[in-house]
Amino acid sequence: MESVRSIFKDLDLSSDYAIIVLARKGVHTRVFYDFAEAIKMPEKTLAIMINLSSRTISNYNASDKRLDAPYGEHLLKLIALYEKGEILFGNVSEFNYWLAKPSWNSAEKPLSWLSTSGGVSFVSEELDRLAEGYPA
Repeated sequence: MESVRSIFKDLDLSSDYAIIVLARKGVHTRVFYDFAEAIKMPEKTLAIMINLSSRTISNYNASDKRLDAPYGEHLLKLIALYEKGEILFGNVSEFNYWLAKPSWNSAEKPLSWLSTSGGVSFVSEELDRLAEGYPA
């Protein structure tokens, strides 16, 4: 299985600025489909996560329309998060496992935070703390 980092190596996701620049240009739906496949997430689930319907994504793809900036930004931030998680946990499967288990001393799962751009940033900050040796 190819890593998320290797699939999206041509995308500059090194900073929020770089992500916003890419998002404003419009993100092609192929990125959406490639990402869903790479992280083994059903397309419908990923579409809901970025606040679109899978039908809308399909229609955009059929008409070769790019994602509007807010949806593209959210998708790109998710890709950057998965790249970071893949590095920290060693592979996407382990990262998905971490995302699906309760954290922060509650029943809340990190995965539930990923439906907003701010939530993606919050989880990314938690990964940074984990990488530094602080418990999430």
